Amino acid sequence: MTEKLITIKEYALNNHCPECFSKTLHIVFKQKFKETKLYKSVTKETLAELHCSTCENIIYPVQWTDDIERVFDYHQKAFKPKNSTLKLKRAAWLLIISGLIVMALSIIIPLVLLRQ
Repeated sequence: MTEKLITIKEYALNNHCPECFSKTLHIVFKQKFKETKLYKSVTKETLAELHCSTCENIIYPVQWTDDIERVFDYHQKAFKPKNSTLKLKRAAWLLIISGLIVMALSIIIPLVLLRQ
């Protein structure tokens, strides 16, 4: 099973980085995507990350100023993640259909044999 984080939305902020004091902060919202041999799914699990593109550092909440926190809260409330979905792959459909065929045959064959 592979799990990936897909970037859903990215915002450029007009705030100064607490590390290098440049105005190159970005908020990235990501959502978890799972893929197995039988299905693909988008989960409800999301991740928000604040980073500076000048100094290439992740800015953790301990380092945030009040302004950064207010802007982050605003964007987090406005962010709408994708709905969680589940898509079955071809192998899953083949297993389901073959299981239904086996069940149908296990019901029909005894009925036919009992009538004879």
